[in-house]
Amino acid sequence: MNITNRWLLPEGVEEILPPKAQKLENLCRTIIDLFSTWGYEFVIPPMVEYLESLLTGTGEDLDLKTFKLTDQLSGRLMGIRADITPQVARIDAHLLKRDTPTRLCYLGSVLHTRPGKSGETRAPLQVGAELYGHSGVASDIEIVKLMLATLKQVGINQTYIDLGHIGIFRTLSSDSSLSVTQQAQVFEALQRKAKDELKALYKEWNITNAASNALLELVDLNGDVTVLDEAKKLLAKLSPESVQYIDEIKTLAESITGQSEVFINVDLAELRGYHYHTGMVYTAFVPGEGDGIAFGGRYDDIGSAFGRARPATGFSTDVKSLLKQQIIVNKTPSSIFAPTSSDIALHQKINALRKTGNIVIEELEGQHASASEMNCDQQLSLENGEWIVKDIN
Repeated sequence: MNITNRWLLPEGVEEILPPKAQKLENLCRTIIDLFSTWGYEFVIPPMVEYLESLLTGTGEDLDLKTFKLTDQLSGRLMGIRADITPQVARIDAHLLKRDTPTRLCYLGSVLHTRPGKSGETRAPLQVGAELYGHSGVASDIEIVKLMLATLKQVGINQTYIDLGHIGIFRTLSSDSSLSVTQQAQVFEALQRKAKDELKALYKEWNITNAASNALLELVDLNGDVTVLDEAKKLLAKLSPESVQYIDEIKTLAESITGQSEVFINVDLAELRGYHYHTGMVYTAFVPGEGDGIAFGGRYDDIGSAFGRARPATGFSTDVKSLLKQQIIVNKTPSSIFAPTSSDIALHQKINALRKTGNIVIEELEGQHASASEMNCDQQLSLENGEWIVKDIN
């Protein structure tokens, strides 16, 4: 590498400088403190794990995103985490082993092999909350409300929530005569809402059964909550289990209806995290942004690989993305400049100021930079034998 390029970082990997780094740190503390008030206990999973543990239960969703490396001690393959949620599921199932509902939260960097889209970070700072041990819709409701509370804490009051349910696709595809390969093609087409492509595939495969045709209709089942009534009419006789899933979405939607500046959209063809999630999925959007800002859903099957299957639901978001959306004006704290001096009274004053949370920057011997050049807006001055804080004009 040319010596002039040694400072370059890999594409999609960035460093955060002051004052943005301090704002990011403050936001992290704010979010974790919020989670704590809801009863979520903080855990810190490792950055690297053995690959079979890291990818257990997640299918290909995370496999292609995960960097792999060989452990020089054991010779086993390890992975750098691309998502913290499976790690927290392992902690709940294998380490805590509680029988009661368990609320856990986390904060940490993850690394992706490729960005989701051009220009996107490959190193998100993921924060999230997970609720284990409860299979009812009440736990999904709590997670969605916590997700909304998190966005409000940042100052995002206008939020759009997309609701879907993986169970509907799973049920209809298992009832259809589609092969595993055909199901994968239908899944991809549904994600792109390519209805004409699906029709062409059905014609090519000579598929005419009711369950497969119902999958075709999922493309158009998106909009406000009235879509749920249309879906129930479509699936009432064909798939009673899917009707139950629709009722779950309706209960969740009703629980957040009426919250100020929260708008609900139902999309029954939304299959994000299909190999990962098992039930309801939810995505939060903010005005002016095409991509989601926070993502969540139910993933009841993941803990079984760790010897203890527990119902699970949760959400996560990238704190870096939240910081870009933050509209709360954070006042920059004052910095106090302290001159070079051996006066004991000065050092006692500096210690007292720091104990009360003030920022005090001490002048170094031989330093030529002034208080203003050190980004200080106040300074300690000796007046009548006493050190006092004065504004810098």
